[in-house]
Amino acid sequence: MSDEVYEKVIESKLAYKGRLFNVRVDKVSTSWGRLTTREIVEHPGAVVIIPLLDNDSVVLVSQYRHAVRKVLLELPAGTLEVGERPERCAHRELEEETGFIAGKMEKITALYLAPGYSTEKVHIYVASDLKKVGQKLEPDEKIRTVILKIDEVVDMIVKGEIEDAKTVAGIMLLKRLIS
Repeated sequence: MSDEVYEKVIESKLAYKGRLFNVRVDKVSTSWGRLTTREIVEHPGAVVIIPLLDNDSVVLVSQYRHAVRKVLLELPAGTLEVGERPERCAHRELEEETGFIAGKMEKITALYLAPGYSTEKVHIYVASDLKKVGQKLEPDEKIRTVILKIDEVVDMIVKGEIEDAKTVAGIMLLKRLIS
């Protein structure tokens, strides 16, 4: 028996076509001899921005998230538009959500948020040399900016007060990079 693990798609059907993502159902044959189905969210990808102020503070956004039915404190983020480069999206979303523009935008990593069911890959950037110009919110957005010390944000993560995975990953990476 081979140690190689894979799944071969036998059939794939589009179950839902949406504005932000699609859902497909794949019938697969596994390398270990099983037939099964996989429900996959097809997502174009996204960016997460860590707006860094004075090397010890960050700009977060507070917004209602209907899926979890509560307000979350998060790093600003947004979905890639068709054909859009991640760095361009990071600049656009930073200005829209926080009202800041960045003199410098540096990519620190890219990662999958939920590879068990989604193709979404997020590109994480640190934005610095920030200048306040004013938010450009979408009509359906109500976002409040919150400026906190990085150590305060880490404490909130440890206490379970920040529950957003992309924010936890971004802040912990930032903390490691500047320590």
